[in-house]
Amino acid sequence: MSLLVAIQGWSPDDWVRRFRQEPGSPPVLDAREPFDPAAVRYAACWKTPPGLLARLPNLQAIFNLGAGVDALLADPTLPAVPLVRVADPDLTARMTEYVVLHVLRHHRRVDLYAEAQARREWLKRDQPPARAARVGIMGMGVLGRDAAGVLARIGFRVAGWSRRGDPVPGVEIYAGAEGLKPFLARTDILVALLPLTPDTRGILNHELCAGLAQDGPLGGPALINAGRGGLQVAADILRALDEGHLAHATLDVFETEPLPATSPLWTHPKVTVTPHNAADSEPAELCRYVVEQIRRHEAGGALQNVVDRGSGY
Repeated sequence: MSLLVAIQGWSPDDWVRRFRQEPGSPPVLDAREPFDPAAVRYAACWKTPPGLLARLPNLQAIFNLGAGVDALLADPTLPAVPLVRVADPDLTARMTEYVVLHVLRHHRRVDLYAEAQARREWLKRDQPPARAARVGIMGMGVLGRDAAGVLARIGFRVAGWSRRGDPVPGVEIYAGAEGLKPFLARTDILVALLPLTPDTRGILNHELCAGLAQDGPLGGPALINAGRGGLQVAADILRALDEGHLAHATLDVFETEPLPATSPLWTHPKVTVTPHNAADSEPAELCRYVVEQIRRHEAGGALQNVVDRGSGY
């Protein structure tokens, strides 16, 4: 029984080393080196080359080391074994930090005061309380629910939108296509934490931005996308900003990463770009999570956080 580490875009050497150092880890194979495909029972992956996993005849489970599984699901040869997504408390906490940081940044008008400081201007503006601002979260999975709970405790009026509309204590829930328009119309700060699926690709477009509340206390709605780059249509977001449908956009994810230097998102005065670091998790915690799942599975237990391939998450 072996664990194959197959990673692109991150530092494979570090991940192989961490897995080999983790107590209880099975023998670890590096996908960049020759290995016996028949020896592999588990694979820890990130943006694995299409076709690689199909070569493993005894594969029992795939562990995706990031929050989004769309890259793996795009592989038409992906074996029909359980695909496990990361649901690590450290990753969840970091995402909530990011969401709360940028919601408060928009709510407390940090950019406005930074611009005033640059002009050496003592600028006074009325500051509405958190209860006056309406935050809407698209995607009410583990990440969305945790962020919603913290924002609600601060005092924000929080609503959530998802495909199924599962109830969340203390959060007003909207569901499906019929719930999207009223959800947007009551939202001053929109947070996108959706998975990338055929139904959500390009959902952050001009029509959606124009549907956000225009009567809120913050001078215009704001968008925060910390979900997946494929959710957003960059040209539409820029258009919404220029037309006044959006007051600001904070974007952590992009269709092409790193974001090309030629992208107008870099220089637009109403856009904040962060380098896909909203939920960077501690690699040691993720290795521990994978090894514990393998131990439980080998003992006859069920794998946790298995992806529903039909829904894409």
